[in-house]
Amino acid sequence: MYYSVFALAMYTLLPIMGYGLNWILNRKNSSKTARIDKTLWLLFVTLSSMMTPKREQATYWHMPEYNMEMLHARYITHRFPLHFHEEYVVGVIERGYYEFQHKRSQQRIYQGEIVLINPGEVHSGYPVDDNGWQYRTFYPSVTLMRQIASEISGKYWDFPVFNQPVLVDATLSRQLINLHRAMEQSQTRLHKDTVLREAMGLLIRRHASNGVNPLLPSQDNQAVARAQDYLQTYYADDVSLDDLARAVNLSPYHLSRMFKAHTGLPPHKYLIQVRLQRAKVLLAEGQAIADVAVAVGFADQSHLTKWFKRVIGVPPGQFMN
Repeated sequence: MYYSVFALAMYTLLPIMGYGLNWILNRKNSSKTARIDKTLWLLFVTLSSMMTPKREQATYWHMPEYNMEMLHARYITHRFPLHFHEEYVVGVIERGYYEFQHKRSQQRIYQGEIVLINPGEVHSGYPVDDNGWQYRTFYPSVTLMRQIASEISGKYWDFPVFNQPVLVDATLSRQLINLHRAMEQSQTRLHKDTVLREAMGLLIRRHASNGVNPLLPSQDNQAVARAQDYLQTYYADDVSLDDLARAVNLSPYHLSRMFKAHTGLPPHKYLIQVRLQRAKVLLAEGQAIADVAVAVGFADQSHLTKWFKRVIGVPPGQFMN
C-alpha cells in the first residue's frame, strides 16, 4: 500500500518537477536566483534518485592461481537459505547490514565488519530492510589458508579454525578490502601475492586457531558419518530416506532427526549442498550447464539454476564466466 501511494505521488510530482527544471534553466541568473535554483535542483535530484529502483548486482569470479573464488555483490531482496561451503567465507560489509543464522544462533553484521564462516558450517543470509547490503567476499580453499597459516607460523596447521562469525577489526577490514580490489583490478602477480599474505596472514594471526576440519564426517556419531559418506558417494542418484536408513542400520525417523541435529540440515537439503559443490567443480571445468545438472542429480537445468542462484548468489552461467 505504501509503495503504491508513493509511486502515485511521484507520478504526479515528476511532471511538475520537469516544468520546474525547465523554468530553472531558462531564468536569468543572479546571486539570489542562483541560491534558489541550487535548492530546487538538489530537490529534483533527490526525488529523482528516490524514484530510481534499487538493483541487485553480483560479480563472481575465479582465481585459479590461488585456489580461491571471489564475489562482489549488492543484494536487496535475495535470501540465502541454510547452506554450507567447502571453502571458507571471508566477507567485508561495504554498505548496509544483514542478518544470518549460524550454528543455530542469529547474527547481525554491519558496515565495516567482517563475516567469517568455516568450511562445512551451516549458515544463511537475508536482508533486514529495503536497502539490503553490499559486500566483498573471498572463498579461499582449505589448502590456501593452511599454506598461509604454515608460512606465518613456521609449523604445519591441520585446519585453521575461526571461532567468531562476526569480527570488528578496522585494520583487518581495510586490508581485506584492499586485497579484494587488487584481485578485482588485475594488478601484477607480485602485488597480489604480497597483499594476499598481508591480509590473510593478519586474519589468521589475530583470529585463527589450529583445529579439526568440520567438513570431515562426524566421528562422534558413526551413523551420521556413514550417512554423510553415502550421500557424498551417491549424490547423483535419487536416494530415498529408506535407502539411507538401511545403509546405516537406523529407522528413517531416527536417522532424519539425528542427521539434522549433527549437521544442521535434514538429509535432503544436505544432498542438495553436495550436488551444488560437485556442480561448481564441473562448471569451472567448462562443462555445459544442462549436462552438469543431470550429472549431479538435478532434474534439469532450470532446477540446478534455481538452487545455484539461491545458494551461490549468481546463476550458473555467470559463475562460469
